[in-house]
Amino acid sequence: MNSTAGNAGTVRRLAHAEYGSLRPRVLSAITLAPLPIAAIWFGSPWLPLLTALAGAVMAWEWGRLCRRGRFGATGIVLVGVVLAAIATATLTTLGSAIGFALLGAGIVFWSARGRPDLHPEWIAFGALWVALPCICLLWLARGGPDGRVTLLWVLAVVWATDIGAYVIGRTLGGPRLAPRWSPRKTWAGLAGGATCAALAGWATAAWLGISPALPLVLLSTGLAIVEQFGDLAESLAKRRFGVKDSSGLIPGHGGLLDRLDGLLAVIPVVALVTLIDGRSVVTWQ
Repeated sequence: MNSTAGNAGTVRRLAHAEYGSLRPRVLSAITLAPLPIAAIWFGSPWLPLLTALAGAVMAWEWGRLCRRGRFGATGIVLVGVVLAAIATATLTTLGSAIGFALLGAGIVFWSARGRPDLHPEWIAFGALWVALPCICLLWLARGGPDGRVTLLWVLAVVWATDIGAYVIGRTLGGPRLAPRWSPRKTWAGLAGGATCAALAGWATAAWLGISPALPLVLLSTGLAIVEQFGDLAESLAKRRFGVKDSSGLIPGHGGLLDRLDGLLAVIPVVALVTLIDGRSVVTWQ
């Protein structure tokens, strides 16, 4: 009897803890979501400005993450490179912006060379990890109304994946997806995220009158997997440097990198698909 009561108490405490962690996440999402939606909808100059602000914050967080909370001259170079790459993407072509990002990563690596404590290869990787998605996002936005809808669809898929993975993963539990990278992510969460992303793709196809809807549904499902592995990649970096969160800017989420890590992986894939096909995915028929 005492054992049963103790187990019931443990379950109640765990449920309360999950609710307590979910509430700030929901409030943060409700507060922050209108900003990117409005910036995408109204376009320039609001989207480039918001992208530059987000890129600078993420570069700052990455610089601190690689030095376990410290931020020095190399971090300043990292932020400067990311901002310059975003400015290049705003003013010139996609190829020029990507070339500048690669050059910038080399500059970041050079600025940290000879200092093993600065982890030059990790900081240089961060320049690309942050800059390339920002560049691709601004390039996709140049597609006019189709580009705007594409970005809104991407946000819907990423948010649906996050919600599905969190709720289903916490509810069902089960085998861990990659315990050495992130001990809390499960295969059930991945399946839940992919299912919700597929629903977001289907809803987008229905809204836009895309027929058949299957290609967009399948692409949305695939992007959910990409999103989850983007999340795992940042988790690997945080475990590598013994950091729990990239920062404490967003209640319930940690830092902006913690919130956007999946999006950073998804945006370049969508840009690549668009570049290969020569048109926005929302125009597929």
